[in-house]
Amino acid sequence: MSRFFTGGDSSSESSSDEEELYSSEEEGQDQAQKDDSDEDESEEEEDESESESSDEEGGRSGAARFLRGEDSESEDSDEDRVKTVKSAKDKRFQELESIIKAIENGQKINDWGSISNEFDKLNRHASKVGESGKPPKIYIRALVELEDFMNETISKQKVTPKKMNATNARGLNAVKQKIKKVTKDYQTQVDAFKADEDEFMKSEDEAPAPKVRKPKATDTYTEAAADADEEGFSTIGKGGKTLQFTPESIFKHLRGIMESRGKKNTDRLEQIKIMEKLYSVAVTPYQQIRVLLTLVSARFDLSAGGTATSMPLEQWKAAEQDISNLFEVLNKNQDHIVFEGAEEWEDDEKPPTLQDGEKYIKVPGSIVSYIERLDDELTRSLQSIDPHTSEYIERLTDEGSLYNVIFRGQLYYEHLRKDSSLETPQDSVNRIVMRRLEHVYYKPAQVVKILEENAWKTAPAGFESTITPQADVADATNLLNVLCNYLFINSEGIIRARAMLCQIYFLALHDEYYRARDMMLMSHLQETINSFDVLTQILYNRTLVQVGLCAFRKGLVYDAQNTLQEICGSGRQKELLAQGVMIQRFAQVSPEQERLEKQRQLPFHMHINLELLECVYLTCSMLLEIPLLAQTGSSPDVKKRVISKTYRRMLEYHERQIFTGPPENTRDHVMQASRALAAGEWKKSINFVHSIKIWDLMPDTEGIKTMLSKQIQEEGLRTYLFTYAPFYDTLAVTTLSSMFELEDRKVAAIVSKMISHEELAAALDQVTSTVIFRKGVELSRLQSLALTLSDKAAQLIETNERTLEQRTQGTANAFDRRGQNQRGGARGGGQRGGRGGARGGGGQRQAGGTQFTGGALGAAVRG
Repeated sequence: MSRFFTGGDSSSESSSDEEELYSSEEEGQDQAQKDDSDEDESEEEEDESESESSDEEGGRSGAARFLRGEDSESEDSDEDRVKTVKSAKDKRFQELESIIKAIENGQKINDWGSISNEFDKLNRHASKVGESGKPPKIYIRALVELEDFMNETISKQKVTPKKMNATNARGLNAVKQKIKKVTKDYQTQVDAFKADEDEFMKSEDEAPAPKVRKPKATDTYTEAAADADEEGFSTIGKGGKTLQFTPESIFKHLRGIMESRGKKNTDRLEQIKIMEKLYSVAVTPYQQIRVLLTLVSARFDLSAGGTATSMPLEQWKAAEQDISNLFEVLNKNQDHIVFEGAEEWEDDEKPPTLQDGEKYIKVPGSIVSYIERLDDELTRSLQSIDPHTSEYIERLTDEGSLYNVIFRGQLYYEHLRKDSSLETPQDSVNRIVMRRLEHVYYKPAQVVKILEENAWKTAPAGFESTITPQADVADATNLLNVLCNYLFINSEGIIRARAMLCQIYFLALHDEYYRARDMMLMSHLQETINSFDVLTQILYNRTLVQVGLCAFRKGLVYDAQNTLQEICGSGRQKELLAQGVMIQRFAQVSPEQERLEKQRQLPFHMHINLELLECVYLTCSMLLEIPLLAQTGSSPDVKKRVISKTYRRMLEYHERQIFTGPPENTRDHVMQASRALAAGEWKKSINFVHSIKIWDLMPDTEGIKTMLSKQIQEEGLRTYLFTYAPFYDTLAVTTLSSMFELEDRKVAAIVSKMISHEELAAALDQVTSTVIFRKGVELSRLQSLALTLSDKAAQLIETNERTLEQRTQGTANAFDRRGQNQRGGARGGGQRGGRGGARGGGGQRQAGGTQFTGGALGAAVRG
């Protein structure tokens, strides 16, 4: 049949085809835009009107149907392709996403110029897309991510020496200002996004249809809670799902929590609440132990994100309580043990049971690691609190409960060690004993006694410690000896060295100097301390300082100064004792190094008073340096020796002062006492030293001041003898005794010691009790200055000759002195023996009519 006879049929077929096409388009639009119901209805009406017009167009008969021009042919070709119709809202969202993508690309190459431009476009488009004044949620997310990236870039720029180029810097500053302004406008949405990203991004932008709202979540919770059975309870999770917490589902929930641990966007607080509910419904000991171990780990994860932040106080106390509950459960059910080498139980449906030949159900875990982490978190918390507030004192009270937990942990590991079949590692016992030792070594004996009494009250009935029996550790010194001896025998390396340092520190703190000194010398730690870790080196420095202070309290000035010299002479006491971070000039410190340095800082209650330390060091240096200065001043043949460069530098600076006012601080008191002692005014020196208020911080203050008075009297006598010996022929012992208010026997002993050490050229006549000075041995002040001048002149001549030789580069005859016995030599054939000789004669002359004479220096050499 000819196609011209099917006009009406073809028109109807074309219209039906067009209707099918539009209907398929409508279905595609419905799938892509479920949420835009209003726009769909308008689009359906437009589609219907288009289909009606196509029917009318198809209803034309005759040649009118073939009168379509090029436009109709292009329309036919367009109809062959499937069209995707997008609403204006979708197009705006697509543009918004493309702008965000461009910003992310700019972040990858650190191009802040393009980021600034794209951010302006983003703000303009966001205002168009937003509905009822609310910005799109993807815009809020992009804003927060850009702000984080900007802060990270600024922090990196502070520590990197390479500066950003001018364009990038301008773009960064522009973005910083814009973000600050925009964030202020949308502060509520930004805070909501930072609080919970997932909850915030369950957006109405992607699915704003009212039919997907969940208004009955609370009702569902109420009904579920009401319908809960007796052995469990129900709550509502995300998406309105009911979570059933029953004893049978405990392991399933724990498995899910463990798998999500460490993942991004995990709500840790929510997990902790879930585990607390799981613990409340746990029935068997195995369930309770598993939940408690997971719960403690989750609490510690709260501070794992940022090392600078400490664990929240309520979470720390909850973790301490959980560990105490764990010990209670293990004590009641001794067939269950927490063991580091145990295998993980994989079956979540049924708990493990005791098999034939087995005595224990082993649960994998490390109690000693939990105790160490609890201790570290308390230290970190104390580091972040201002020590001069009551909050620090309140936080410090938690150390008592922590010590009880450490003691319970030691008892538990001792119980495991009794069964040799378990093969409990010795290292775990050593670690927990070391933690106990580190909490008592720096405390006075009275405080240690109180800690021990409270710890034994928490011990379960019938438990006795094999390492530290209660009868043997009633005294703090005995406790330290027992703990340290155990570690000496059973440990090695760092733990043994730290145990020895702790015992030395404790002995020095309690005035047992000779034992502490002997242990320090026998340990030979001073030879190997540089190979240990930083924390052990800090403990070594603290112990060294404490031994020096102990020597000072004993009146051993020389030993105290010699011990403190290494720490106090460096000028870095804060850094070496981990009591503060010193900022050195021209030093580039990375943020990582600064963070590690802050982590090593000791809590304030463990600090050694640095002002007291400096006062002791300067006082000891004064008592040793002033007599030495007097000795070298009167006897220049004595080899010059410096005991403390730091003290000498301070003394020289103080002597250069034109006007010296009354002393204001510790250093001023010691310097003025030094000048008085050097001038022989020993009483004035004692008054200056006694007026230092820092002595009140030392035990037995009056005893310390009496010891210092005695030392100043004796060193004043030595200084007087060194200074004025050249002016005396004989000097009565009684005269010296009355001048320095010392006993005759003491004066005679000091003089005899000086004579025997060849410090004083004299003899002691015991019959007449006089000191007879030998003349011609010690030089006067004028003679010593003349000798010093001659030495310096000889050095100057030698230096000049070396300089001349270097300048002339070894030229011949530069130092030629013919006729060494004649002054100047006879240059003119030996006819004249006068100065310079005759110029005529057979002397060889250089070309040019000049002869090298060495200039002014040569004339000085000749003459």
